[in-house]
Amino acid sequence: MGERASGLAAGDGIVPVGGAGDRVVADRGDRFWRGFAYLLSGLPLCVVAFVVAVVGLASGVGTLVVWLGLPILVGTLWLCRKLAGAERRLAEWATGRALPPHHYRTPRGTGIGRLWSALREPQSWRDLLHAIVSFPVRLVAFILGVTWLVGGLGGALSAAWLWAIPQDDDGGGLVWLIFGDPWLGWEILLNTALGLMLLATTPLVVRLMVLAKAGLARGLLTNESAALRARATQLAAGRRAAVQAEAQTLRRLERDIHDGPQQRLVRLNMDLEAVARRLDDDPERARPLVAEALTQSREALDELRALSRGIAPPILADRGLGAALAAAAARCPVRVSLDVALPEGQRLAAAVENTAYFVVTEALTNVAKHAQATLCTVSVSADGDRVLVQVLDNGKGGAHLGKGHGLAGLADRLAAVEGVLDVVSPAGGPTVLTAEIPLAGLGEERVR
Repeated sequence: MGERASGLAAGDGIVPVGGAGDRVVADRGDRFWRGFAYLLSGLPLCVVAFVVAVVGLASGVGTLVVWLGLPILVGTLWLCRKLAGAERRLAEWATGRALPPHHYRTPRGTGIGRLWSALREPQSWRDLLHAIVSFPVRLVAFILGVTWLVGGLGGALSAAWLWAIPQDDDGGGLVWLIFGDPWLGWEILLNTALGLMLLATTPLVVRLMVLAKAGLARGLLTNESAALRARATQLAAGRRAAVQAEAQTLRRLERDIHDGPQQRLVRLNMDLEAVARRLDDDPERARPLVAEALTQSREALDELRALSRGIAPPILADRGLGAALAAAAARCPVRVSLDVALPEGQRLAAAVENTAYFVVTEALTNVAKHAQATLCTVSVSADGDRVLVQVLDNGKGGAHLGKGHGLAGLADRLAAVEGVLDVVSPAGGPTVLTAEIPLAGLGEERVR
């Protein structure tokens, strides 16, 4: 049980130690020191970001006419992007709140075209603008935060050190400047009062500076509308991939049914018609035909069962992904080493299990048909955010995601659930197929 549920009832007459008030004070203290650390980190970060942005921009624009400026500008934008990422993480850590999303376009093309594509990325230019504009804000925030805290501590403790400073007849200090009286006691009293006032207002000053810095980061380093548009585009691509994968699955199922069970059922129908004609005049000649019809019916039933296992095997719904993969590995003509590490006593969402099963079975089918492998290793693991499926074989290699190949349909199937497929298959092998299936967004429950 949590800490909030462990307190005693009010009628017990016992006050629990470390209650909500203590936690609030601790949270405020932690928030203050986080904010102060955020202000301290602003000085080195703002100097580095400002120098990188100004020097890189000036050098890149100045040498763009000789094409040397193009890689300089791309490198500058890349560095500003990394520094912006650090600023986002620091702002979220200091404020305790997540910033709105941002989005970077993926560069396209190769060579010069890819560099131009990187230059057309709008968020990178916003990062560079932030590096320049935020320099005075970060600098002022650092100076005010340090001055308020250090000055407040020095003033509050003036009784411990001010008496040790030599005093001359001409006077000095705040009391002498204000009243013309160089008396040390009044000087210590005034400095202590000012120091306590500074310390009392330091949390407010730090908070305001943190909000100013975080607000600037929120304004320039985030772009929620662009992120939402990119998300909408990704979802639309996922829907198209799902439709395409479904169409390919239906076409393959239609072909398999036509080439397998349908032909056997046609043969069975012809045999039964022949049996019907011969039962009256020659029953003995009908007996072999009956046996052949039984054979054809059993083989058609086996093929239909095999097709149903490829679509939605009952063992997957009844016993889970581990048992279904073990059955699929046992049917594979290539020797399979299976390692399934899933949460014990829990079931993943149905969409996750179906996708992982489809990935493994399709990969094993490709290995059996094309890889000329003698051993295939399948590993499936899950963490809080994704399921990772990896299939490795010692075959001849050469697999790729080209259009029209089986792996392309597998990539479409994964894209439909926002998964990612990666294939590494050099000539001569080995081939490593890695699929990442996200848990978030697939059904109402991530686990069952």
